[in-house]
Amino acid sequence: MALESELATYRQRITTDSYPMSISEIANLYRDGEMDIHPEFQRIFRWRADQRTKLIESILLGIPLPSIFVAQNEDGIWDVVDGVQRLSTIFQFMGILQSEQGSPLPPFICEAAPFLKSLEGVSYEPTPGARSSLTRAQQLDFKRARLDVKIIKRESDNRAKYDVFQRLNSLGSLATPQELRNCLLVSLSRKHFEWLQEISSFSPYLDAVNLPGRLLEEQYHLELALRFVFLRNLPEEQISGIGNIGEFLSAQILTLVEMDDATLAAEKAAFEESFALLDAAFASDVMRKWNPTTGRSEGAFSSTAFEALALGLGRLMPNEHLSVEDVKAARTALWRHPDFAPGHATGVRADQRMKKTIPFGRQLFKA
Repeated sequence: MALESELATYRQRITTDSYPMSISEIANLYRDGEMDIHPEFQRIFRWRADQRTKLIESILLGIPLPSIFVAQNEDGIWDVVDGVQRLSTIFQFMGILQSEQGSPLPPFICEAAPFLKSLEGVSYEPTPGARSSLTRAQQLDFKRARLDVKIIKRESDNRAKYDVFQRLNSLGSLATPQELRNCLLVSLSRKHFEWLQEISSFSPYLDAVNLPGRLLEEQYHLELALRFVFLRNLPEEQISGIGNIGEFLSAQILTLVEMDDATLAAEKAAFEESFALLDAAFASDVMRKWNPTTGRSEGAFSSTAFEALALGLGRLMPNEHLSVEDVKAARTALWRHPDFAPGHATGVRADQRMKKTIPFGRQLFKA
C-alpha cells in the first residue's frame, strides 16, 4: 500500500503525452519558435563530427532513435529536455540551426560513416565546401523519418521536470557536473540562468578567483558562484551533512529557481561587494595559498581560501561594511593558523574540508 500511495502521489506531479512526429514537422516547430533547443547549450554539448555523421546515417538507414523529451512551458513552447544533440545535428544538417544571436550556423557536412562511406562530403542541400548533396528523394525520405516525442505537460511541477532531466542526462556526454546544472537551470528558468551568468561574469570576481582557461571553459566559475550563493548562509549544523558537494549543488538548483527578484538582487549585492573587496585587497592572489615564511603566494586557486575568505566575508554582506585591511588581516590569520598552514592537509573530500574551512572563515570575519 505504501508503494501504491507513492506512485499515486508522483503520477499527479507529472503529466505526459507521447506521439511520433516527422523530422519535417519538428523542423517547422523550430522555425516557428515553438520549440526551444536552447542555443546556449551548443557551448555545453560537444558532439564530434563523427558522432553527428552517425546520427545522419542512422536516419537515412531508418535505424530507430531514442525518444526526444520536451517540457511544455507556460507559453506552450516545447523546451527540449533530452535530445538537444540530436535535434541540433538534424537542424544544422538541414541548414536551419541558429546561434544564440539568432544568426544561421553553417550547414553540417558529413564525414564518411561506418556503413555509408559515400556520405563523406555530403550535405543536405548544395553547400559551399560539400562534395555533393542529398537527392530530392533522399531529402524527402530524411524529412519524413519519424522521431518519438515524449511531452512533459505544463501541469507538471518543476521538481518533476528537474527529476526527469537529471535522470535522462546524468549518464550523457556532458563534460562536467556544472554543465548539467546549467542545462537544468536553463530548462527550469532562463531568467535565473542568465542571472547566474551575469554574476559569474563580474570582473573583480573573475580576477579574484583567477581560474585557468580550462576551468573557465568547463564553467567552473559558475559552480563557484553557486557555492557562494548556497553556502554563505548555510547553518553551521547543516555543513556536516552536505555530503557530495556536486550532488548538493544540483539539488539546490530548485532553490535558486524559486528565488524572487528581491532575493536575487540581495544575493547579487552580497556577491559583488564581497569579490570587489577581495579583489581590492589582493587581486588575483587572494584565492591562492599564502606562505607566511616567504611572504609569497603559491600555487593556483585554493578551495580553502575560497571557503574561508569568500564565504566568511559573504556571510556578512551586503549589510556590513568591512575594509581592505579587514580582508588582509583575515587572510594572514588563515594561513598562519596551524590547521591551514602550507603543507597541512585539510581533508581530501570537499565536505570534510568545509566542516573546518567555512566555520573558521566565519570566525575570521566575525572577529
